[in-house]
Amino acid sequence: MKTDYDLIVAGGGLAGMIAAHSASHYSNQKLSILVIDRNSPILLGSKSINGWVCGDAVSKEAVDYMGSRIKVNWGFPEIEHKVKGVMALSPDRETSIPFDGDGFLLNRQQLPQTQFKEAQKRGINVEFEINLTGLLYDGNQIVGVEGLNKKTNQPYKKTAKVVIDATGVTSMLRNQIKNTTKMERRIDRTDLESTGRHIMYFEQGEQDLTEFDPDYCLIHLDQDIAPGGYGWVFPKGKNKVNIGLGVEKTLLDKRNKRLGKHDDVSGLINQYVARNKAIKNPKLSTDPADLHNATGNFQVSVRRQNDCMVANGFMLVGDSAWMPKPLDAGGIGPALIAGTIIGKNVAHAIESGDVTEKGLWQYNVDYINEYGYKTPGLEVFRRLLQMLTNDQINYGMKHFLGNMDVESISKGEHPDFSMVGKMGMLIRGVLNKKLADGLRYTTQQNKWLTQHYRNFPTTPDGFDDWHKKLLKTMNDSYEHLAKWEN
Repeated sequence: MKTDYDLIVAGGGLAGMIAAHSASHYSNQKLSILVIDRNSPILLGSKSINGWVCGDAVSKEAVDYMGSRIKVNWGFPEIEHKVKGVMALSPDRETSIPFDGDGFLLNRQQLPQTQFKEAQKRGINVEFEINLTGLLYDGNQIVGVEGLNKKTNQPYKKTAKVVIDATGVTSMLRNQIKNTTKMERRIDRTDLESTGRHIMYFEQGEQDLTEFDPDYCLIHLDQDIAPGGYGWVFPKGKNKVNIGLGVEKTLLDKRNKRLGKHDDVSGLINQYVARNKAIKNPKLSTDPADLHNATGNFQVSVRRQNDCMVANGFMLVGDSAWMPKPLDAGGIGPALIAGTIIGKNVAHAIESGDVTEKGLWQYNVDYINEYGYKTPGLEVFRRLLQMLTNDQINYGMKHFLGNMDVESISKGEHPDFSMVGKMGMLIRGVLNKKLADGLRYTTQQNKWLTQHYRNFPTTPDGFDDWHKKLLKTMNDSYEHLAKWEN
Protein backbone atom coordinates (compact mmCIF):
# COMPACT_ATOMS: atom_id res chain seq x y z
CA MET A 1 0.00 0.00 0.00
CA LYS A 2 1.31 3.47 -0.91
CA THR A 3 1.29 5.70 2.16
CA ASP A 4 1.60 9.45 2.70
CA TYR A 5 4.64 8.93 4.95
CA ASP A 6 6.93 6.17 6.13
CA LEU A 7 6.38 7.14 9.77
CA ILE A 8 3.82 9.20 11.66
CA VAL A 9 4.59 10.27 15.23
CA ALA A 10 1.38 11.22 17.02
CA GLY A 11 2.28 13.86 19.60
CA GLY A 12 5.05 16.44 19.36
CA GLY A 13 6.08 16.42 23.03
CA LEU A 14 9.47 15.46 24.37
CA ALA A 15 9.27 11.70 23.69
CA GLY A 16 7.58 12.06 20.31
CA MET A 17 10.14 14.50 18.97
CA ILE A 18 13.08 12.40 20.16
CA ALA A 19 11.52 9.35 18.48
CA ALA A 20 11.28 11.33 15.22
CA HIS A 21 14.85 12.66 15.55
CA SER A 22 16.11 9.13 16.24
CA ALA A 23 14.26 7.54 13.31
CA SER A 24 15.66 10.22 11.02
CA HIS A 25 19.18 9.66 12.37
CA TYR A 26 19.16 5.86 12.06
CA SER A 27 17.73 5.99 8.52
CA ASN A 28 20.26 8.63 7.40
CA GLN A 29 17.29 10.94 6.82
CA LYS A 30 15.87 8.58 4.18
CA LEU A 31 12.52 8.08 5.92
CA SER A 32 9.67 10.52 5.32
CA ILE A 33 8.46 11.44 8.81
CA LEU A 34 5.46 13.44 10.00
CA VAL A 35 4.96 14.63 13.58
CA ILE A 36 1.37 15.64 14.40
CA ASP A 37 0.56 17.82 17.41
CA ARG A 38 -2.75 19.16 18.70
CA ASN A 39 -1.24 22.47 19.82
CA SER A 40 -0.25 25.68 18.07
CA PRO A 41 3.47 26.14 17.29
CA ILE A 42 4.14 28.22 20.42
CA LEU A 43 2.57 25.50 22.61
CA LEU A 44 4.13 22.51 20.81
CA GLY A 45 3.96 19.39 22.96
CA SER A 46 1.99 21.04 25.77
CA LYS A 47 0.29 18.44 27.98
CA SER A 48 -2.77 20.57 28.71
CA ILE A 49 -3.94 24.16 28.97
CA ASN A 50 -1.68 24.32 32.05
CA GLY A 51 1.43 23.82 29.92
CA TRP A 52 4.17 21.22 30.37
CA VAL A 53 3.43 20.29 34.00
CA CYS A 54 6.53 18.49 35.26
CA GLY A 55 9.34 18.64 37.81
CA ASP A 56 11.62 19.51 34.83
CA ALA A 57 14.56 17.47 36.19
CA VAL A 58 16.63 14.93 34.25
CA SER A 59 19.96 13.22 34.83
CA LYS A 60 22.98 14.21 32.75
CA GLU A 61 23.43 10.49 32.08
CA ALA A 62 20.07 10.27 30.24
CA VAL A 63 20.80 13.41 28.19
CA ASP A 64 24.22 12.01 27.27
CA TYR A 65 22.63 8.66 26.32
CA MET A 66 20.51 10.46 23.72
CA GLY A 67 23.25 12.84 22.60
CA SER A 68 25.93 10.22 21.98
CA ARG A 69 23.60 7.98 19.96
CA ILE A 70 21.47 10.29 17.82
CA LYS A 71 23.58 13.49 17.90
CA VAL A 72 20.93 15.64 19.59
CA ASN A 73 22.62 18.00 22.02
CA TRP A 74 20.95 20.37 24.46
CA GLY A 75 22.35 23.55 25.97
CA PHE A 76 21.14 26.97 27.08
CA PRO A 77 18.26 28.06 27.06
CA GLU A 78 16.54 24.65 27.12
CA ILE A 79 18.86 23.61 29.99
CA GLU A 80 18.08 26.23 32.61
CA HIS A 81 20.12 25.09 35.63
CA LYS A 82 22.60 22.37 36.62
CA VAL A 83 22.50 20.36 39.86
CA LYS A 84 24.81 17.88 41.60
CA GLY A 85 22.11 15.38 42.52
CA VAL A 86 18.98 14.70 44.56
CA MET A 87 18.59 14.98 48.34
CA ALA A 88 15.80 12.95 49.96
CA LEU A 89 14.63 14.14 53.38
CA SER A 90 12.69 12.23 56.02
CA PRO A 91 9.44 13.67 57.42
CA ASP A 92 11.20 14.74 60.65
CA ARG A 93 14.07 16.26 58.58
CA GLU A 94 16.58 14.40 60.78
CA THR A 95 17.81 12.22 57.93
CA SER A 96 18.93 13.55 54.56
CA ILE A 97 20.20 11.09 51.97
CA PRO A 98 22.12 12.40 48.94
CA PHE A 99 21.69 10.63 45.62
CA ASP A 100 24.63 12.09 43.76
CA GLY A 101 24.80 12.41 40.01
CA ASP A 102 24.85 15.51 37.82
CA GLY A 103 21.51 16.62 36.47
CA PHE A 104 19.72 19.41 34.67
CA LEU A 105 16.58 21.48 35.18
CA LEU A 106 14.97 22.05 31.80
CA ASN A 107 12.86 24.93 30.57
CA ARG A 108 9.93 22.92 29.25
CA GLN A 109 8.43 25.80 27.27
CA GLN A 110 11.72 26.50 25.50
CA LEU A 111 12.70 22.87 24.88
CA PRO A 112 9.94 22.12 22.29
CA GLN A 113 11.09 25.09 20.21
CA THR A 114 14.63 23.70 20.22
CA GLN A 115 13.26 20.27 19.26
CA PHE A 116 11.17 21.80 16.45
CA LYS A 117 14.24 23.51 14.96
CA GLU A 118 16.12 20.21 15.15
CA ALA A 119 13.22 18.46 13.38
CA GLN A 120 13.31 21.02 10.57
CA LYS A 121 17.07 20.53 10.21
CA ARG A 122 16.51 16.79 9.84
CA GLY A 123 13.78 17.18 7.21
CA ILE A 124 10.97 16.08 9.53
CA ASN A 125 7.50 17.49 8.75
CA VAL A 126 5.39 18.87 11.62
CA GLU A 127 1.66 19.62 11.48
CA PHE A 128 -0.01 21.67 14.21
CA GLU A 129 -3.52 21.99 15.62
CA ILE A 130 -4.67 18.50 14.65
CA ASN A 131 -6.88 16.62 17.12
CA LEU A 132 -6.25 12.92 16.54
CA THR A 133 -9.20 10.73 17.53
CA GLY A 134 -8.47 7.31 16.03
CA LEU A 135 -6.37 4.92 13.98
CA LEU A 136 -6.79 3.79 10.37
CA TYR A 137 -6.69 0.06 9.60
CA ASP A 138 -6.10 -2.09 6.54
CA GLY A 139 -7.36 -5.44 7.80
CA ASN A 140 -5.39 -6.12 10.99
CA GLN A 141 -2.61 -3.62 10.17
CA ILE A 142 -2.63 -0.02 11.44
CA VAL A 143 -1.89 2.25 8.47
CA GLY A 144 -2.50 5.79 9.72
CA VAL A 145 -4.41 8.23 11.88
CA GLU A 146 -7.59 10.25 11.65
CA GLY A 147 -8.99 13.25 13.45
CA LEU A 148 -9.96 16.87 12.99
CA ASN A 149 -7.98 19.80 11.62
CA LYS A 150 -8.79 22.54 14.15
CA LYS A 151 -7.71 25.30 11.77
CA THR A 152 -10.13 24.30 8.98
CA ASN A 153 -12.65 22.27 11.01
CA GLN A 154 -12.27 19.54 8.36
CA PRO A 155 -11.72 15.80 8.84
CA TYR A 156 -8.05 14.82 8.82
CA LYS A 157 -6.47 11.56 7.60
CA LYS A 158 -2.85 10.60 6.98
CA THR A 159 -1.37 7.19 6.26
CA ALA A 160 2.01 5.68 7.14
CA LYS A 161 3.79 2.35 7.42
CA VAL A 162 4.09 2.83 11.20
CA VAL A 163 2.36 5.07 13.74
CA ILE A 164 4.19 5.90 16.99
CA ASP A 165 1.81 6.99 19.75
CA ALA A 166 3.35 9.73 21.91
CA THR A 167 0.07 11.44 22.85
CA GLY A 168 0.39 11.00 26.60
CA VAL A 169 -0.92 9.06 29.58
CA THR A 170 -4.60 9.27 28.56
CA SER A 171 -3.94 8.40 24.88
CA MET A 172 -7.15 7.92 22.85
CA LEU A 173 -5.17 5.96 20.25
CA ARG A 174 -3.96 3.34 22.72
CA ASN A 175 -7.34 3.25 24.48
CA GLN A 176 -9.13 2.35 21.22
CA ILE A 177 -6.63 -0.08 19.67
CA LYS A 178 -8.37 -3.04 18.00
CA ASN A 179 -5.63 -5.23 16.52
CA THR A 180 -3.94 -6.65 19.62
CA THR A 181 -4.79 -8.27 22.95
CA LYS A 182 -1.23 -7.98 24.25
CA MET A 183 -1.17 -4.20 24.77
CA GLU A 184 -2.94 -2.83 27.85
CA ARG A 185 -5.33 -0.05 26.97
CA ARG A 186 -6.19 1.59 30.29
CA ILE A 187 -4.33 2.29 33.49
CA ASP A 188 -5.56 1.50 37.00
CA ARG A 189 -6.31 4.71 38.89
CA THR A 190 -4.10 3.63 41.81
CA ASP A 191 -1.17 3.68 39.35
CA LEU A 192 -1.74 7.40 38.70
CA GLU A 193 -0.60 10.29 40.83
CA SER A 194 -2.09 13.75 40.78
CA THR A 195 0.74 16.26 40.59
CA GLY A 196 1.01 19.99 40.49
CA ARG A 197 3.70 22.62 40.65
CA HIS A 198 4.54 26.31 40.47
CA ILE A 199 7.56 27.91 38.80
CA MET A 200 8.39 30.84 41.07
CA TYR A 201 10.86 33.60 41.81
CA PHE A 202 11.50 34.37 45.48
CA GLU A 203 13.61 36.40 47.89
CA GLN A 204 16.11 34.65 50.15
CA GLY A 205 14.50 33.72 53.45
CA GLU A 206 16.11 31.72 56.24
CA GLN A 207 19.13 29.77 55.02
CA ASP A 208 18.10 26.14 55.34
CA LEU A 209 19.43 23.52 52.92
CA THR A 210 16.56 21.18 53.83
CA GLU A 211 14.16 23.76 52.33
CA PHE A 212 16.10 25.08 49.32
CA ASP A 213 19.51 24.17 47.93
CA PRO A 214 20.73 25.69 44.64
CA ASP A 215 22.87 22.60 44.03
CA TYR A 216 20.40 19.81 44.84
CA CYS A 217 16.88 18.76 43.94
CA LEU A 218 15.16 18.31 47.31
CA ILE A 219 12.53 15.62 47.87
CA HIS A 220 10.38 15.72 51.00
CA LEU A 221 8.78 12.42 52.02
CA ASP A 222 5.82 13.16 54.26
CA GLN A 223 2.44 11.43 54.31
CA ASP A 224 0.76 14.55 55.72
CA ILE A 225 2.14 16.90 53.05
CA ALA A 226 2.07 14.56 50.03
CA PRO A 227 0.26 11.27 50.83
CA GLY A 228 1.42 8.46 48.57
CA GLY A 229 3.92 10.71 46.80
CA TYR A 230 6.38 13.42 47.78
CA GLY A 231 6.97 17.16 47.75
CA TRP A 232 9.79 18.63 45.69
CA VAL A 233 11.85 21.81 45.68
CA PHE A 234 13.93 21.84 42.50
CA PRO A 235 16.22 24.85 41.95
CA LYS A 236 16.11 26.66 38.61
CA GLY A 237 18.57 29.32 39.79
CA LYS A 238 19.58 31.02 43.04
CA ASN A 239 16.17 32.63 43.42
CA LYS A 240 14.02 30.57 41.07
CA VAL A 241 12.35 27.25 41.87
CA ASN A 242 10.10 24.52 40.53
CA ILE A 243 8.11 23.60 43.63
CA GLY A 244 5.31 21.07 43.76
CA LEU A 245 4.06 17.71 44.94
CA GLY A 246 2.33 14.52 43.87
CA VAL A 247 -0.32 12.50 45.71
CA GLU A 248 -2.25 9.28 45.21
CA LYS A 249 -5.96 10.11 45.35
CA THR A 250 -7.19 7.29 47.62
CA LEU A 251 -4.35 8.00 50.07
CA LEU A 252 -5.16 11.72 50.01
CA ASP A 253 -8.74 10.83 50.97
CA LYS A 254 -7.45 8.71 53.88
CA ARG A 255 -5.10 11.48 54.97
CA ASN A 256 -7.92 14.04 54.92
CA LYS A 257 -10.13 11.74 56.99
CA ARG A 258 -7.30 11.09 59.48
CA LEU A 259 -6.55 14.81 59.90
CA GLY A 260 -10.14 16.04 59.59
CA LYS A 261 -9.31 18.12 56.49
CA HIS A 262 -10.65 18.60 52.94
CA ASP A 263 -7.45 19.49 51.07
CA ASP A 264 -7.01 18.98 47.34
CA VAL A 265 -3.75 18.99 45.36
CA SER A 266 -3.82 22.75 44.68
CA GLY A 267 -4.43 23.53 48.34
CA LEU A 268 -1.64 21.20 49.45
CA ILE A 269 0.83 22.85 47.07
CA ASN A 270 0.01 26.32 48.35
CA GLN A 271 0.43 25.14 51.95
CA TYR A 272 3.73 23.51 51.00
CA VAL A 273 5.02 26.75 49.49
CA ALA A 274 3.81 28.83 52.46
CA ARG A 275 5.58 26.67 55.04
CA ASN A 276 8.96 26.88 53.28
CA LYS A 277 10.98 29.41 55.31
CA ALA A 278 13.85 29.58 52.79
CA ILE A 279 11.51 30.92 50.12
CA LYS A 280 10.35 34.43 50.97
CA ASN A 281 7.69 36.36 49.03
CA PRO A 282 7.40 33.77 46.23
CA LYS A 283 5.71 34.89 43.02
CA LEU A 284 4.84 32.95 39.88
CA SER A 285 7.38 33.49 37.10
CA THR A 286 6.39 36.06 34.49
CA ASP A 287 9.40 35.31 32.27
CA PRO A 288 8.43 35.03 28.58
CA ALA A 289 10.04 31.56 28.67
CA ASP A 290 7.53 30.52 31.39
CA LEU A 291 4.56 32.47 30.06
CA HIS A 292 2.39 29.42 29.30
CA ASN A 293 3.87 27.16 31.97
CA ALA A 294 4.11 28.92 35.34
CA THR A 295 1.56 26.83 37.23
CA GLY A 296 -0.62 23.79 36.70
CA ASN A 297 -1.76 20.30 37.71
CA PHE A 298 -1.61 17.04 35.77
CA GLN A 299 -1.66 13.27 36.22
CA VAL A 300 1.37 11.02 35.87
CA SER A 301 1.69 7.22 35.83
CA VAL A 302 3.76 5.41 38.49
CA ARG A 303 3.85 1.79 37.32
CA ARG A 304 5.93 -0.41 35.04
CA GLN A 305 5.76 0.43 31.34
CA ASN A 306 3.02 -1.20 29.24
CA ASP A 307 3.85 -4.92 29.12
CA CYS A 308 3.63 -4.87 25.30
CA MET A 309 4.43 -1.65 23.44
CA VAL A 310 3.90 -2.77 19.82
CA ALA A 311 1.12 -4.00 17.52
CA ASN A 312 0.89 -4.36 13.74
CA GLY A 313 2.00 -0.93 12.45
CA PHE A 314 1.84 0.69 15.90
CA MET A 315 4.22 1.53 18.77
CA LEU A 316 4.08 3.37 22.12
CA VAL A 317 6.64 5.72 23.66
CA GLY A 318 6.87 8.05 26.67
CA ASP A 319 3.81 8.73 28.79
CA SER A 320 1.60 6.83 26.31
CA ALA A 321 3.53 3.71 27.33
CA TRP A 322 3.43 4.64 31.07
CA MET A 323 7.20 5.06 31.20
CA PRO A 324 7.69 7.47 34.14
CA LYS A 325 9.63 5.77 36.93
CA PRO A 326 7.37 4.02 39.48
CA LEU A 327 9.38 5.31 42.44
CA ASP A 328 9.58 9.03 41.71
CA ALA A 329 7.35 9.60 38.62
CA GLY A 330 10.34 10.96 36.70
CA GLY A 331 9.41 10.70 33.04
CA ILE A 332 12.07 12.67 31.14
CA GLY A 333 14.93 10.15 31.54
CA PRO A 334 12.93 7.11 30.37
CA ALA A 335 11.53 9.19 27.48
CA LEU A 336 15.04 10.09 26.28
CA ILE A 337 16.14 6.46 26.42
CA ALA A 338 12.96 5.04 24.86
CA GLY A 339 12.78 7.74 22.17
CA THR A 340 16.35 6.96 21.16
CA ILE A 341 15.71 3.20 21.07
CA ILE A 342 12.36 3.33 19.25
CA GLY A 343 13.80 5.39 16.40
CA LYS A 344 16.46 2.77 15.75
CA ASN A 345 13.92 -0.07 15.90
CA VAL A 346 11.34 1.58 13.64
CA ALA A 347 13.94 2.63 11.05
CA HIS A 348 15.22 -0.95 10.89
CA ALA A 349 11.69 -2.42 10.65
CA ILE A 350 10.65 -0.07 7.82
CA GLU A 351 13.88 -0.65 5.92
CA SER A 352 13.54 -4.44 6.29
CA GLY A 353 9.92 -4.30 5.07
CA ASP A 354 8.35 -5.92 8.15
CA VAL A 355 6.22 -3.54 10.21
CA THR A 356 4.01 -6.23 11.73
CA GLU A 357 3.99 -6.94 15.46
CA LYS A 358 6.79 -9.44 14.87
CA GLY A 359 8.87 -6.93 12.89
CA LEU A 360 8.51 -4.26 15.59
CA TRP A 361 8.90 -6.65 18.55
CA GLN A 362 12.61 -5.94 19.09
CA TYR A 363 11.65 -2.55 20.54
CA ASN A 364 10.05 -4.32 23.54
CA VAL A 365 13.18 -6.40 24.03
CA ASP A 366 15.66 -3.52 23.64
CA TYR A 367 13.83 -1.16 26.00
CA ILE A 368 13.39 -3.84 28.66
CA ASN A 369 17.06 -4.82 28.49
CA GLU A 370 18.20 -1.19 28.67
CA TYR A 371 15.79 0.17 31.26
CA GLY A 372 12.41 -1.54 31.64
CA TYR A 373 13.68 -4.54 33.64
CA LYS A 374 13.96 -2.25 36.69
CA THR A 375 10.36 -1.07 36.76
CA PRO A 376 8.15 -3.96 38.00
CA GLY A 377 10.14 -4.39 41.23
CA LEU A 378 10.03 -0.64 41.81
CA GLU A 379 6.25 -0.73 41.30
CA VAL A 380 5.95 -3.26 44.16
CA PHE A 381 8.35 -1.20 46.30
CA ARG A 382 6.35 1.96 45.62
CA ARG A 383 3.16 0.27 46.81
CA LEU A 384 4.89 -0.65 50.08
CA LEU A 385 6.26 2.87 50.58
CA GLN A 386 2.81 4.38 50.07
CA MET A 387 1.51 2.38 53.04
CA LEU A 388 4.12 3.61 55.51
CA THR A 389 3.49 6.06 58.34
CA ASN A 390 5.79 9.04 58.80
CA ASP A 391 7.33 7.30 61.84
CA GLN A 392 8.16 4.25 59.72
CA ILE A 393 9.68 6.43 56.99
CA ASN A 394 11.80 8.25 59.60
CA TYR A 395 13.01 4.97 61.09
CA GLY A 396 13.59 3.28 57.75
CA MET A 397 15.62 6.16 56.29
CA LYS A 398 17.69 6.45 59.46
CA HIS A 399 18.43 2.76 60.02
CA PHE A 400 17.71 0.66 56.93
CA LEU A 401 19.36 2.47 54.02
CA GLY A 402 23.01 1.58 53.45
CA ASN A 403 25.44 2.99 50.89
CA MET A 404 24.74 0.18 48.44
CA ASP A 405 21.00 0.82 48.68
CA VAL A 406 21.47 4.52 47.98
CA GLU A 407 23.64 3.67 44.99
CA SER A 408 20.91 1.34 43.66
CA ILE A 409 18.20 3.98 44.00
CA SER A 410 20.50 6.51 42.26
CA LYS A 411 20.60 4.12 39.29
CA GLY A 412 16.82 3.72 39.34
CA GLU A 413 17.12 0.19 40.70
CA HIS A 414 15.53 -1.63 43.64
CA PRO A 415 17.75 -1.53 46.76
CA ASP A 416 18.53 -4.86 48.44
CA PHE A 417 18.29 -3.45 51.99
CA SER A 418 21.38 -5.26 53.21
CA MET A 419 21.28 -3.22 56.44
CA VAL A 420 17.90 -4.73 57.36
CA GLY A 421 19.38 -8.23 57.47
CA LYS A 422 22.35 -7.12 59.55
CA MET A 423 20.23 -5.38 62.20
CA GLY A 424 18.18 -8.48 63.12
CA MET A 425 16.94 -8.30 66.69
CA LEU A 426 18.15 -4.71 67.14
CA ILE A 427 15.07 -3.44 65.33
CA ARG A 428 12.79 -1.82 67.87
CA GLY A 429 9.02 -1.77 67.81
CA VAL A 430 6.36 -3.94 66.17
CA LEU A 431 5.78 -1.48 63.30
CA ASN A 432 9.49 -1.31 62.44
CA LYS A 433 9.82 -5.11 62.49
CA LYS A 434 6.84 -5.18 60.14
CA LEU A 435 8.58 -2.61 57.91
CA ALA A 436 11.74 -4.73 57.86
CA ASP A 437 9.70 -7.74 56.76
CA GLY A 438 8.07 -5.63 54.04
CA LEU A 439 11.43 -4.42 52.72
CA ARG A 440 12.78 -7.98 52.65
CA TYR A 441 9.67 -9.08 50.78
CA THR A 442 9.94 -6.40 48.06
CA THR A 443 13.63 -7.27 47.64
CA GLN A 444 12.75 -10.94 47.15
CA GLN A 445 9.98 -10.11 44.65
CA ASN A 446 12.29 -7.73 42.78
CA LYS A 447 14.88 -10.49 42.26
CA TRP A 448 12.27 -12.74 40.63
CA LEU A 449 10.78 -9.90 38.56
CA THR A 450 14.17 -8.70 37.29
CA GLN A 451 15.06 -12.23 36.19
CA HIS A 452 11.64 -12.68 34.57
CA TYR A 453 12.09 -9.47 32.57
CA ARG A 454 15.58 -10.58 31.55
CA ASN A 455 13.78 -13.59 30.03
CA PHE A 456 11.30 -11.45 28.08
CA PRO A 457 10.30 -13.39 24.94
CA THR A 458 12.27 -12.50 21.83
CA THR A 459 9.20 -13.09 19.62
CA PRO A 460 5.46 -12.47 20.17
CA ASP A 461 4.77 -16.22 20.40
CA GLY A 462 6.05 -16.60 23.95
CA PHE A 463 4.38 -13.46 25.31
CA ASP A 464 1.08 -14.85 26.62
CA ASP A 465 2.73 -17.46 28.83
CA TRP A 466 5.36 -14.94 30.04
CA HIS A 467 2.64 -12.38 30.76
CA LYS A 468 0.47 -14.81 32.76
CA LYS A 469 3.41 -15.58 35.05
CA LEU A 470 4.14 -11.86 35.43
CA LEU A 471 0.55 -10.95 36.32
CA LYS A 472 0.35 -13.79 38.86
CA THR A 473 3.49 -12.56 40.63
CA MET A 474 2.37 -8.91 40.54
CA ASN A 475 -1.10 -9.81 41.87
CA ASP A 476 0.40 -12.05 44.57
CA SER A 477 2.61 -9.11 45.58
CA TYR A 478 -0.34 -6.71 45.81
CA GLU A 479 -2.36 -9.21 47.87
CA HIS A 480 0.59 -9.79 50.21
CA LEU A 481 1.04 -6.05 50.73
CA ALA A 482 -2.71 -5.56 51.27
CA LYS A 483 -2.52 -8.10 54.13
CA TRP A 484 0.68 -6.42 55.34
CA GLU A 485 -1.16 -3.10 55.64
CA ASN A 486 -3.95 -4.71 57.67
